[in-house]
Amino acid sequence: MNGPIASPLAALSSAMTDPFGRTISYLRVSVTDRCDLRCFYCMSEDMTFLPKADLLTLEELDRLCSAFIAKGVKKLRLTGGEPLVRRNVMSLVRSLSRHLQSGALNELTLTTNGTQLAKHAQELADCGVRRINVSLDTLDPRKFREITRWGEIDKVLEGIEAARAAGLAVKINAVALKNLNEDELPDLLRWAHGKNMGLTLIEVMPMGEIGAGRIDQYLPLSLVRARLAQQFTLTDLAESTGGPARYVSVAETGGKLGFITPMTHNFCESCNRVRITCTGTLHTCLGHEDASDLRKPLRASDDDELLAAAIDRAIGLKPKGHDFIIDRRHDRPSVSRHMSVTGG
Repeated sequence: MNGPIASPLAALSSAMTDPFGRTISYLRVSVTDRCDLRCFYCMSEDMTFLPKADLLTLEELDRLCSAFIAKGVKKLRLTGGEPLVRRNVMSLVRSLSRHLQSGALNELTLTTNGTQLAKHAQELADCGVRRINVSLDTLDPRKFREITRWGEIDKVLEGIEAARAAGLAVKINAVALKNLNEDELPDLLRWAHGKNMGLTLIEVMPMGEIGAGRIDQYLPLSLVRARLAQQFTLTDLAESTGGPARYVSVAETGGKLGFITPMTHNFCESCNRVRITCTGTLHTCLGHEDASDLRKPLRASDDDELLAAAIDRAIGLKPKGHDFIIDRRHDRPSVSRHMSVTGG
């Protein structure tokens, strides 16, 4: 990057409050829809990715993020696809870190599959990233290859250790999958907590055609929690990290366990976040087909007046919540876009 584009008017913009009184302070930005894995609950095996010419440049992503920070975003998460496969993505991280140094941003973080983490962990830490989420659904190499279609778990484990060595706090995100990893979840919990890492379990979400029915993948976390409670002492915690997870403490391990339950118990009442795709499309709700084009106002002017107005209009249309459904009558995606397009 050649340095960020100045955004003098963004600082004059008001904070973002949606129609239901929720203040938007958390932005998730997908820097690419591409990924070096093909997890079967996320993507079809033969994905068609966006032409690279359709993506915002890294400079444009920086300017867009900076406009949201000027409007009150305090937590910024980079996602994908797999964010670390975007060419020269670390230049974006380095540039955005100036907002940590100024105090305008409280946290810069990312969600990754871990395959590229060994190469970038130390630089992430040097840029002020303090914690990351790593997606990992199993510790079994055979199951890992089955879930990701061709992934090598050793690369992910190497990346996790590199992150820990760099001083990054690591939280493991695992999708609960019926008849695949459900029996392994207690061991995954012990492993993560044994390395002083958090673990968050996530329900399958009906997003995008993947070539398979999600009813055969879906495992309600209410059932998972009941099973875990037979082995562990789980105590509800009031704390939140600003995301959708609800947390419990696990007495036997001394660690925290999170549950993200878009299907059995949505988390919309306290939603403080919006998502931007790598093409500059703003989604104010993961479970709706809402979309606001920010690329056009971004490119229409060198200042941020048009962009700030477009952001305000979009926030004013944020829905109260999503209505994800998975059952035999609704075994189709609730939204057509893949999770890899929207960002995790």
